[in-house]
Amino acid sequence: MAGSDRDERLYPARPFVGVGAVVFKDRQVLLVRRGREPRKGLWSLPGGLQEVGETVFAAARREVLEEAGLTIEVMELVDVVDSITRDGEDRARYHYTLVDVRAEWRAGEAVAGDDAEAVAWAPLDDLARYDLWAETERVIRLAAAQRRG
Repeated sequence: MAGSDRDERLYPARPFVGVGAVVFKDRQVLLVRRGREPRKGLWSLPGGLQEVGETVFAAARREVLEEAGLTIEVMELVDVVDSITRDGEDRARYHYTLVDVRAEWRAGEAVAGDDAEAVAWAPLDDLARYDLWAETERVIRLAAAQRRG
């Protein structure tokens, strides 16, 4: 992504719409270690910005393919999360509206690509070791509950 696109995300004039995918394979969920700000170096869900003319489900499929090399089937909406990172003066340094969907792995081997430093299939009972943002873990648990029906 060009530097000007990155600059636009810093102290934005409006929120950006991000799409995250809670991808399940058996009793594991796909996590990516972020290669860029915000939350660079931390584990999270695969995802990124929705493009103009792209549906949320299409954005989720594209982002998972770009970041992890996987083909997924998007099942349903999980939740919408406000992600606002403030600076020392309480100004919105980053502001994203995150639309998270539940998906099932269909094909491919997980390999870090695009802006992911690493990928992992994390067992649902071992999420604590990934030091996830509380909202990310909450969304994963909610998606797991939806999956169980």
